[in-house]
Formats: sequence, C-alpha cells, structure tokens
Amino acid sequence: MLDSMFSVFIALWSQDFSVLQSPESALLIYCVVGALIFLESGFIPAAPFPCDSVVVLSGTLAAVGVLDPILILLIICVCAALGSWAGYMQGRLLNQLPKVQGWVQAVPANRMAQVDTLLGRHGLIALFSARFIPVVRSLLPLMMGMRASKVSKFHYFSWLSAILWTLLLCSFGMLLPMLPENLNRLITAGLMAAPVITLCVALSSFILLRLRRGWQKQQQKVEVVQK
Repeated sequence: MLDSMFSVFIALWSQDFSVLQSPESALLIYCVVGALIFLESGFIPAAPFPCDSVVVLSGTLAAVGVLDPILILLIICVCAALGSWAGYMQGRLLNQLPKVQGWVQAVPANRMAQVDTLLGRHGLIALFSARFIPVVRSLLPLMMGMRASKVSKFHYFSWLSAILWTLLLCSFGMLLPMLPENLNRLITAGLMAAPVITLCVALSSFILLRLRRGWQKQQQKVEVVQK
C-alpha cells in the first residue's frame, strides 16, 4: 500500500500521466492529493511541495475522466482549510511555550502594538491573499495563531480562500488539455518551481538580514573601541 502511494506521489511530482491515468490509481490519487494539500497548507517543512501544480493536475485528471470533479474539489478544499487550521493551532500552542513568550516579551511594546494593529486591519485579508502564494500560505496561519484571537473570522477567510483557490486552479487544470503541449509543459514547470523559488528567496532574505545585523553590531563595537 505504501509503495503504491509513494509511486503515485512520484507520478504527481513528475507529472507522469502513464501512471496517473490508470483506473486503479484513482483512489490513491485522492488520498495522496488530500495529504499533500493538508501538509503543505499547515506545516512549514512541507512548504516546498508543488501543491499548486498538484491542484492544477487534479483538474486535468478530472477533465479526462480519471477523477470525479466534484469529489476532488471537495477533497482539496477541505484539506486546504483544515491545513490552515492546523497551522493556526500550531501558533496558539507555540505562543504558550516559555521560550516563545520570552521572544515576544523582548519586542518593544510599541512594536507589538503595531503588529496587533496590522493584524486587526489587514491580517484577515492577508490570510486570504496568502492562499495564492507558496510557502506564505503555511507561514501566515501560524503567525496569526500566535497573535490573532478572532477565530470565527479566521475560519471565514480560511474557507473562503480555500474554495476560491481550489476552483481557480482546478478550473485552470481542466482547460490545460486544450492548450498546445509545449505551453502546457511550460506552465506546469513554472507551477512546480514556484514553491522552491519562493522558499529560496525567503531563506536568502533571512540569511542576508542576519548577516546585516551582525555586521552592524560589529561596526558598533569597533566605533565604541575607537572612542
């Protein structure tokens, strides 16, 4: 069973239609797609998964009759929303840890007030927008779990964004078979590369920021010694 699921996962990752179009693979595709969407939506280590391309591919498989369109839409939508909820709950749990609380308390009060104001005014809209950005869609629910307290509004925007994200990408996938093969492959490759590129940009920015802060501290020490 695990070997079969792993082979379907590899086929989804590599867009291998020869494996995915076999009738006996349909049930495994539902399970693997649901698991991928849930993990990528709620857990930062799973952020590099190419879930945008997986959703588009699911729409394509539904268009050619391998998957049931209604069922795959429901699975993706529910797993996406539940994944965001899992990320939110991680933020709530992390916020209770003494170490994390120490980090939060170390931030100046005026800065925390600014963060709370931004979350109150724009946080829910940001949650909606983040659904369409790889990596960010798994990070923002966690951050909101640490700072936001309006659970009902979180659910509203989480489910709304999951529904629109699913409908948009699956509909696009259903249209892909109508496009020329070269354009089809180019679009699919771009969707697969997007999460990796986004993650690399985020990590590079974090490393550069840390290096810059370290250099500034070193310069301050040199200035103090010279004085």
